[in-house]
Amino acid sequence: MAVEKLSTRHLLGIKDINRNDIELILETADHFKGVINRTIKKVPSLRDITIANIFFENSTRTKLSFELAEKRLSADVVNFAASSSSVSKGETLIDTVNNILAMKVDMVVMRHPYAGAGVFLSKHINAQIVNAGDGAHEHPTQALLDAYSIRQKLGDVAGKKVVIVGDILHSRVALSNILCLQKLGAEVMVCGPTTLIPKHIESLGVKVEHNLIKALNWCDVANMLRIQLERQDIKYFPSQREYAMMYGLNKQILDNLDKEIIVMHPGPINRGVEITSDVADSKQSIILDQVENGVAVRMAVLYLLASQRD
Repeated sequence: MAVEKLSTRHLLGIKDINRNDIELILETADHFKGVINRTIKKVPSLRDITIANIFFENSTRTKLSFELAEKRLSADVVNFAASSSSVSKGETLIDTVNNILAMKVDMVVMRHPYAGAGVFLSKHINAQIVNAGDGAHEHPTQALLDAYSIRQKLGDVAGKKVVIVGDILHSRVALSNILCLQKLGAEVMVCGPTTLIPKHIESLGVKVEHNLIKALNWCDVANMLRIQLERQDIKYFPSQREYAMMYGLNKQILDNLDKEIIVMHPGPINRGVEITSDVADSKQSIILDQVENGVAVRMAVLYLLASQRD
């Protein structure tokens, strides 16, 4: 049975929460899913809470999703884009955040290009931290909304087979998903070119497959990751065209599988590279469900963290 409170004061990574925490977040998200689908989409749950969205990296969907979740909960929201701030003038992370906290902010939602930035911050400031992605490390709310979407479509995550395809090496989504799915009892496989699969990833208890067709025939759910060219310092494969030929999912491959599978994508989609338009828009795709569920899951996270405030 899920506990009534989260076991942690922050959401820094899936690594730091347990199965009860995950189930509590997913159950709370069920309630908020009802809220965002009714005529009046707002609840006064966080009326006296001020949340700062601090993004040191570009973001569209995650930032919008968090901002919408915060406003649906009636929180006061301040947005901060690092590219147009004092950070570009040499100000340190702690100085930036302390200046924002001096304005009496209760919670910080942060995306940062360096792994561990959220953990570092949580040790130096009093506000609660939600990690909206730190480098190639973790992206906990994406993993939670992916698990929620699988649960919604298949009834349960436990016992399901999920393959994560693509750029595992540079992906924060992959690591968070692996940890979250395993805690919920799913089997996880990663699939991609040898150069994009981290060494020793088997030590996390995942299967490794380099043949896309074999991986797709094994799984119930395929999560297709974007090739993160902005994180790649060297060439990991000859060309995007060759990558698409080897690891791109098209309708012909999907229709020729032994069974019907669910297709997911954390976005943004490179149509024609990791996934074709006819797959992205097919009935087997739950990509837009993931976007809708993202708001409900982030509402659940913010609400549960805020309820721990003294």
